[in-house]
Amino acid sequence: MTSSFAHPEYLVETDWLQEHLNDPDLRILDATVYYRTDPETSALSIVSGRENWEAGHIPNSTFIDLIEEISSPHPTLRFSAPSAEQFAAALGRHGVGEGTRVVVYDANNIMWSTRVWWLLRTFGFDNAAVLNGGWKKWALEGRPTSTNATVRPPVVFTPHHRPSFLIGKDEVLRELQAGAASACLLNTLGESDFHSQRIPTSRNVPWGSLVDPATGAYLPADALRAAFAQSGVLEKERVVAYCGAGISATSDALILTLLGVPNISVYDGSMQEWAADSSLPIESGS
Repeated sequence: MTSSFAHPEYLVETDWLQEHLNDPDLRILDATVYYRTDPETSALSIVSGRENWEAGHIPNSTFIDLIEEISSPHPTLRFSAPSAEQFAAALGRHGVGEGTRVVVYDANNIMWSTRVWWLLRTFGFDNAAVLNGGWKKWALEGRPTSTNATVRPPVVFTPHHRPSFLIGKDEVLRELQAGAASACLLNTLGESDFHSQRIPTSRNVPWGSLVDPATGAYLPADALRAAFAQSGVLEKERVVAYCGAGISATSDALILTLLGVPNISVYDGSMQEWAADSSLPIESGS
């Protein structure tokens, strides 16, 4: 377990996972997603990481398809939160239920695994953690891999929805209108995106600045705490995190949870929804 966090139980290290690979109650989920750009048209597409998982993965893991299994279809928004029924059915197929423990990882930025972790907590499942560094760190360290397809017996996943974990634009607007006494609006995109357009009054802590590029693992706890303190995020009793599509915001949300911040929400639609609504205020500049 990672130490020096208020809640270290939500982040596990590669050595811990290797020691516990064969625990009968452990469910390891690979949640990899890729953004790909067409070299001719520059069109952006979203691709499941299932093919890469099939080519090699952490032993005893199963692949959970964030795009197809646990996102709700939407005409304009990517990765909208699923219904409780959809999420429960998907997790039950992966053998996740009462008496199990979950570790989520991905092979392309830690934010995909944190999205699944945040959804688990949104639907009342707290016995879950993210693998620090994910597949990148696991592979760098030469740890065991497999191409075997693990099949888990289906179980019943009973959801207990926590509406405050994922919120919509109306609640964000209410927080904005409440002014300085309300929540801290936290933008987790890179600085250039933040300066291009954002929700007014937002603070900026880019998710990528909190990760060691060499290993894919989070920076030490003291450095993470300092980054949020410097941006004034820790001054408010509530934090509302958002990004482009509700993905990288969950990485900052995990770190804040590790640090002991108790009241965190993620704006599910994030800028893909906010910027498309001309009635909502937009701010830009440095």
